[in-house]
Amino acid sequence: MNRREALKSVVLMMGGTMVGANVILTGCAPEDKIEGLDFSEKEIAYMDEIGEAIIPTTDTPGAKAAGIGSFMAMMVKDTYNKEQQETFINGLNSLKKDFKSETGKNFMDASVDERTAFLNQLNKKAIAEFNEGDKSPKYIGMLKDLTVLGYFTSEIGATQALRFIETPGRYDPCVDYKKGDKAWAI
Repeated sequence: MNRREALKSVVLMMGGTMVGANVILTGCAPEDKIEGLDFSEKEIAYMDEIGEAIIPTTDTPGAKAAGIGSFMAMMVKDTYNKEQQETFINGLNSLKKDFKSETGKNFMDASVDERTAFLNQLNKKAIAEFNEGDKSPKYIGMLKDLTVLGYFTSEIGATQALRFIETPGRYDPCVDYKKGDKAWAI
C-alpha cells in the first residue's frame, strides 16, 4: 500500500471526503488562496480547545497535547483553497459568536462538557442539512476532519491512542484481536 492509498483509507475511515484532500493526494497546492493568511497564538489556542472538545484527554492525551491548533492552521493555510479557507475562518468566528449568544459565556471560559454539547449540536444540525440536500462544506466537518487526521497522524495519537510498531518490522499476516484492543497505526 502506498502513501496515497493509505491516506484514502484514512479519509474513508473518517466518514467520507475530506476538504483539502486533493492537495494531500496530488501534492499540488491550490492556486487560489488567501494571501497572507496567518493565525495568531490566541487563535491557535482556540483551535486547540475545539480539538480537545472533539478528542478529549482520557487515559491517553487529547488533541490539545498533540498540538492540533497548529496542525489546523498549517493545513488550512497550505491545503485549502480560498473558498474553503473563508468557510473555515467564518466558521470559527460563527462558532465563537453563536456559543456566546447561546450560553452567555465565551468558548474559552466554558467547561469541556459545555463545549462538547455545543459542538455535538452543531454536528447534528450539519448532518440534518446534508441529509436534506445541502452538500456545501460545513465548518464543523472541517474541524472534525482536521482534528481526527491531525491527532491520529501525530506521535501522540499514533503511539499512545493506537497500537504502533516502528517500521521496519516483521510481517505478521494473522494477529489475534481481543475485544478492547487498540486499532493499529498506519
